Order: sequence, then C-alpha cells, then structure tokens
Amino acid sequence: MGAIALLVISGAGPASASASESESGPAPAPGPPIPHPEPGEPLTEEDVNAWLDGQIPAALEDAGIAGASVSVVHDGEILTSRGYGYSDVEEREKVDPDETLFRMASISKTFTATAVMKLVEEGQIDLDTDVNEYLDFPMETSFDEPVTMRHLLTHTAGFEEEYRNVILPPDTDVELRDVVATEDPPEQVYEPGTTPSYSNHGYALAGYIVENVSGMSFEEYVAQNVFEPAGMDSSTFEQPLPEELESRLSKGYATADQAPSPFETVNDFPAGAVTSSATDMGRYMLAHLGHTQNSELLQPDTLSLMKEPATSSDTLGTLAEGPQMTLGFFQEGRSDLGMVGHGGDTMVFHSQMNLLPEQDTGFFISLNSSGHQATDSLNLRSSLMEGFTSRYFPASGEKDTEVEPTAAEHAAVAEGTYVSARRPGSTFMSASEPLDSEMQITAREDGTIVANPGPETFHPTEYEEIAPWVWREVDGHRMLTMRVVDGEVEAIGYASAFTMLPVEPERHSSVVLPIFVSSLVVLIVTLISWLVGPIVRRTLSLPKRAPEGRWARVLTRVGVGSAVLALAGWTSAILMISGLTDVPTVLLRMIQALQVVGILGVIPAAVALFNDIRHRTGWKRYVGSALVLLALLGIAWCAVVLNLVADTVSY
Repeated sequence: MGAIALLVISGAGPASASASESESGPAPAPGPPIPHPEPGEPLTEEDVNAWLDGQIPAALEDAGIAGASVSVVHDGEILTSRGYGYSDVEEREKVDPDETLFRMASISKTFTATAVMKLVEEGQIDLDTDVNEYLDFPMETSFDEPVTMRHLLTHTAGFEEEYRNVILPPDTDVELRDVVATEDPPEQVYEPGTTPSYSNHGYALAGYIVENVSGMSFEEYVAQNVFEPAGMDSSTFEQPLPEELESRLSKGYATADQAPSPFETVNDFPAGAVTSSATDMGRYMLAHLGHTQNSELLQPDTLSLMKEPATSSDTLGTLAEGPQMTLGFFQEGRSDLGMVGHGGDTMVFHSQMNLLPEQDTGFFISLNSSGHQATDSLNLRSSLMEGFTSRYFPASGEKDTEVEPTAAEHAAVAEGTYVSARRPGSTFMSASEPLDSEMQITAREDGTIVANPGPETFHPTEYEEIAPWVWREVDGHRMLTMRVVDGEVEAIGYASAFTMLPVEPERHSSVVLPIFVSSLVVLIVTLISWLVGPIVRRTLSLPKRAPEGRWARVLTRVGVGSAVLALAGWTSAILMISGLTDVPTVLLRMIQALQVVGILGVIPAAVALFNDIRHRTGWKRYVGSALVLLALLGIAWCAVVLNLVADTVSY
C-alpha cells in the first residue's frame, strides 16, 4: 500500500459515505478492518469505495481534520463520490459529496487556464504575444523580454512573491481590475521564461485578460464557458457566494476541535476562489478527459495541449528536463503515469486534483481543516494519491535509469545553501528568509546528495543523479534539476513551478544570524544597564558621569532604543503578515522611521566612543562604548541587507 499505510490506524473501519442529503447525529462506530489486497487491483466502484473507506476516516481522525469530500472518475463516468466526517462539527452535519461545497483554492487556476484556452481557440488570445496587447493599463516590468500568456500560465513571468491582501474579510467587494492594476504591483525580478516561480498575481492577470478580451466579467465568462459545458451546476467564482449556494458551504476549521473560521475572500480570485462540490469536480475532471454531458468544453487538441509541457529548454536550460508546468497543470507523480494535477490551500481548506489522461482516470479530494501539524493536510493528500496510483496503476518494475558517472563531481559542485525563488526578495519580508527558507545541499561520498530540508518532503531527502544535472529521490520519484553556468549551480528546479536559487553570501543565515543576534543582545543588555544604572549609583553612592559628551550619550540612547523598538516592530509585522493579517502602511513607515533613527545612532555612538578615549574614562568605558557602536553597526548592516530601509514597504 506504500506511503498511505502510514496514515492508517489499525482497526479503522469505513466511514459513512454521505447520502444524497446531509444527516445529523453521532459519528458512526468504526466497522471491521477493510482488507487491502496487493497493488494492481482493477479500478472498480466496489474496490475503490472499500479502499477509500479503509483509509480516509482514520487519517482524518489522526490529523484532527473535520471532513473530506472525494470523487474518482474512470472510463468516462464518475466512479464514486464520497463524503467523510462533518461539514459542521457543532451541528454534526455530515459531508455530502453532492451537496456540500468546499473551497478549491489554487485548483481554481486550472479553471482560469481553461477559460484562457477557450479564447485561444477562438483566436482572441495568442499564447506568445505580449500580454500588454490585451491589457488596458501598462504593466510594470524590469526586462526587455515581453511577458506572454504562456509565461503567466506556467509561472515563468518573473514576479516576486507578495503577501498583502491575500485573504480579505468576509463580504469584501473585490474588483479584479483594482487587484491587478494596483499602484504597487509585485516587482518583476526574473527575466520571463527563465525561472519558474509560482505566482498568484500572474493568474490574476490572466483572469483579467479573460475579462478584458471577452467583454464579460471574469466570473460570468467562466460560468458560461467552463462550468456550464462541464455540467457543473454547484460551482462558482463569486465572492461572497450566491444565496442559493451559501448554505451548502462547509465550515472551515484549523482543527476539528476548534471553532470554525470565517469565510475567506480571496483577493487574486482567478488564482484561488472557486467553490465546488466533489461531484461537480468529478464532472470537471471528466470534461478535461474529453467527456462532457452538455457541449464540448474544449476541442480535443486543446485539451491535449493543456496536458503537455509548455515551457522550453531554450530559456529554462536543464530545468526543463524535470517536471514542467503545462498550460495550467503541474506534471506530477511517477514519470510513467503521465499524470498532471493541481493542489490548493486556503488557511483552512486543502484540495488536490489529479488527472491520468492515458488511463482516462481522475482523482479529487478536498479537506475542510488544516490538522494538528502544519503539513498534515499535505501529507494526507499526497499519501492518498500515491496510494491510489500504486494500487490501481502500479509501476511496471525497477527503474530503468542508472546513476551517472559524473555524480560525485556534480554533487560537489551542487553543495551549498539555496533559497526559494518564490520570495519577496526586494521587500522587508525577506528578513524572514534566514530563519526558515534555506535549503542545504550536502554531497556524500557515494555521489548522492542530501537536501535538507527536501523542498517537497520538508525533511532531509537523498537524491541520485540519473542524467547530467538531473537528480531523482532515492526510492522515490521527486526530481531536482540543476542549471549550471560557468561551473556553478545557478538554479535548482523542482515540482514544475518552483526554483531554488543560491543564497547571496551576505544574506546567508550563517552570516546574518550571528551578527543580528549578537548585536541585539548587546543593545538589550545596554538598555537594561542604562535603566538600572541610576539605581545602582544612588544605592552605592557612586559619582555621576562627567557632563562632557552628554549629548552624544543621550543621542546614542535614542538610537539604541529606536533600533530595539524597530526590531520588535518588524518581528510583530512579519508574524502578522505571515499569518495573512495585513499591517497598515503607516505603521510600517513608523517602524521604518525607528529603524532609520537606529542607523543614525551610529554617529553619536562613534562620538561617544571618541569622547571616552579622549577623556580617558577607563577601559570599561572604552569596551562598553565600542560594543554599543559595533552593535548599532551590526543592526544597521542587517537592516540594509534585509531591505528594512528600502524605499518601499510593499509586501
């Protein structure tokens, strides 16, 4: 059963798949264990139902997830739709796969891509034309190479990450043009086509182009040209939900034992706002596999094109030899499966959809809770998908590739520290990188490498080279591809839409953290000593300091206090923003002003040290003043390197 067995609690039985209407009442008692035959079972309704019932209930309970909704399609029909757990824990309302609605999050991007391809079919959009041809405002860029629709759909337009206004309060009215034609858009930091970097902003732009070219609102266009042809009568991009769908939406939870979270309004809504049911998602998968109940979703050639790699080695180099983005989907799983898919996460809803076109099969699952641990929902989805493919489409045998003879040499070149390209590198949010974003690659004597943490596994992961600069997870299928320029690794690609880049030496955690921590400790100890100093002098009847140089000392104290307050402010702001809570610009500017005062404090601190030496105040004074000066210099250096005093407080 592979990795899925790790999620199963011994003796867990089938959960009740919800009937056509939600029921209330106590949770069903666990039934007898479901036998799990060897991989290679035929994909039938009876077998997949038994398999799902044997896996999901225990996994939900173990992770603290309230409910799940699943659909499986095969050979032109919805093989099964299943509901597990509760859509409303307090009311004990069970998940119904036909009626209960979940938020699809980033799976929404596949709907946006489908809408784009409809306009491509009609000749209204060209994938390789500058998108400024389709916009009614000038898009800010940093490179001569134009941004095309292909770049937007494959996450290669070069935009940096942004955090502001990702999730808005319930009932917030969002205008798509206001979202993309902002005065403060994400900066373009990579040349188009060269560096895969997942971008919600890119898909919001694609959605607005659909709106601008079609002359219809984006939501209306998708409803008429995607949902309706696919037979999806319970799906929408609208926020808040239409009245007829609102009561059907599942509650969303951090964990099943916590209060439900409020409705999440997605700002870049073409990138993540679809609400749908498991049954509707089954119809959507069928439509993308070429089976529709009503009119044709897209022409067969277009459907096939959307499942093929859409990036090029001309600009990606060796990165194109690993999994790539198609026009809206990720290449995923074992290479022999030809599987594509997309996942999606809000703060509380977590979904995954995978299509296996060659097997005419699709699998979808959505969860309405995050779980006890940060990766619980991800682990459950990925393990379930791997278990599904291993059971019904097992690998034919041993891998047919051998380790490259260049492995040891290339492993030595690859050693180093890397950081995700999907980052707000030009903003103050880059200050969080030294704490949690770095990946260390270490070469081993046998020519393998260890990535710590693995970019997809979040724990140390071993890879072996199977082609020049192409590495595969040992006893797994995840891939790393390396682009090398002048004998140095320039970029590491993984998971189709993501890249790791070498850390600049001055931003390396081994440099930044020691300077930052030691400087902060000195400043805090200094503040404490200044506060308790007068008390000690009065208690011990010690003389006051001479008045010479008093103003330098006072201004130094202002600088030290401002620097410490600024760092406390940045810490609070970054924590709030990381939790998708927006921080007012005026507050960020106030924190930045404190940081500037702290930097300017270097001047009086230097004067104070000079005065101490000139007046021969003693070695203790010399050391104290020198440490304060060095600490202020250290914090000033960190502030510059981490963009805490950049001319923008965008995030």
